[in-house]
Amino acid sequence: MKLVILGAGGYGRTVRDLAEQLGYEVEVLDDNSDKPCSTFAEYGCPVIPAFGNNEVRIKWCREIIKADCTLPTLIHPTAYVSPKTKIEPGVVILPNAVVNTGTTVGMGTIINIGALIDHDCIIEEGCHICLGAIVKGENRIPRCTKIEAGQIVERGELKL
Repeated sequence: MKLVILGAGGYGRTVRDLAEQLGYEVEVLDDNSDKPCSTFAEYGCPVIPAFGNNEVRIKWCREIIKADCTLPTLIHPTAYVSPKTKIEPGVVILPNAVVNTGTTVGMGTIINIGALIDHDCIIEEGCHICLGAIVKGENRIPRCTKIEAGQIVERGELKL
């Protein structure tokens, strides 16, 4: 399996590490790439943007979909994702994260190492739930929001 990752910064390196653990053969493109390409389709494989900037990541998710390419979701094997959770394309869930039942995770969202998302939450597109953050049940996290490392969002604090 081949995967093209857009971005070679800190988050790009994290996504590459995860993708390689999942068995992908990875090619990374960024501003310094020497391999010219006019369309994503030329690669004939899934493409995922790995930019820490939430707005930029969502912009590229849309471009990948518009180009009729596959936008994969990457989930580390140590993460727990309830089978009753909806995960949209382009989501990356890192080691030891939990996404509990009835939750929806929007396109291009990052669920970072050890983050906990409880039941019945809506995490809108492009969010970043940082290391060890906790989102208690029945919350809606607005589009492109960053929940900082260790932050706790109390139950119903951000109403559905």
